[in-house]
Amino acid sequence: MEPALRQIAERIRAAAADATPLRIRGGGTKDFYGEALQGDVLDTTALAGITSYEPSELVVTVRAGTPLAELEAALAEEGQCLPFEPPHFASNSTVGGMVAAGLSGPARASVGAVRDYVLGATLVNGRGDILSFGGQVMKNVAGYDVSRVLAGSLGTLGVIAEVSLKVLPVAPAEATLEFACSQADALRLLNEWGGRPLPLNASCWFEQAGAGVLQLRLRGAVAAVEAACAHLGGERRDNAQAAAHWQALRDQQLPWFGTGVNALWRLSVPQTASALAWDGDGAAPLVEWHGGQRWYQAPPAQAARIREAAHAAGGHATLFRMPAGQAADSRVPRFDALSAPVARIHQALMHEFDPHRIFDRARLLAGA
Repeated sequence: MEPALRQIAERIRAAAADATPLRIRGGGTKDFYGEALQGDVLDTTALAGITSYEPSELVVTVRAGTPLAELEAALAEEGQCLPFEPPHFASNSTVGGMVAAGLSGPARASVGAVRDYVLGATLVNGRGDILSFGGQVMKNVAGYDVSRVLAGSLGTLGVIAEVSLKVLPVAPAEATLEFACSQADALRLLNEWGGRPLPLNASCWFEQAGAGVLQLRLRGAVAAVEAACAHLGGERRDNAQAAAHWQALRDQQLPWFGTGVNALWRLSVPQTASALAWDGDGAAPLVEWHGGQRWYQAPPAQAARIREAAHAAGGHATLFRMPAGQAADSRVPRFDALSAPVARIHQALMHEFDPHRIFDRARLLAGA
């Protein structure tokens, strides 16, 4: 056992013995996400480095404290990538934080989420036990797929020490098309295009200078991308400028995200949902994932109305980020309430992995 992992296991056992609550932290770039943080910081950045990378097998095993940028650079040297485009938010984002937060970027609707690429994981649970799950190929994943349960668990089940991830080759061709249209027209077009054999990869609709703009990214074989461009029309953007736009969208650095006056809400709804009842009451949303993810800026006090609109569309709403310098209102939960059966499953999992309740489970389940 490497020294850094041994030290983490020992600290967890000591915390369990004296009932000291801990919160797991890598780069801290997602500290804003979830309920208010609680407990002493358990730093994972010492768990760093790529332990195994087989480009021909499309799999990489990497320690959780490794900077995400370092992993992506190593993959890029081999012409490979993490297709789900995990958000960084800052330069010190780590691989463990990527998995624990479970957040995916612009391509998520077309290529899948973080959890779809997790093949195996090493975890230190609330007893200080070091556990391994899954493997390095899909056929090794038998029984309960615990590795993927870690995606989005926000550190409530234990310390992610190492993960094995499926990676993919970078697409041979890419193009971004731009269309002037309303939100309703953008949703209609995206639904129509989704039913055709087009190399759709990502989409983004927002208002710019009072006019609606839909940006569509195509990725795939050269012939497929060029044929789609000729068929769809629109204005083709310069690839370098488009790449900067999609990266800014991934990390929420587009001007649309920059007002900082209201809270940022994320609504997950069916892609086929029309414009929501909430629309028109404030600034126009930013719509991505082919209509499946919609961002709004509104005060926390509007939580009931926002969540009602999301539920009516068959989805849910998350209070994703508070304005800079403004404390969270404990009366407004960050996440939608779970159904009773799902809440029981969450509680049971947390109890099995962390029976002494030392990890910050309230970050995911308010009041837990």
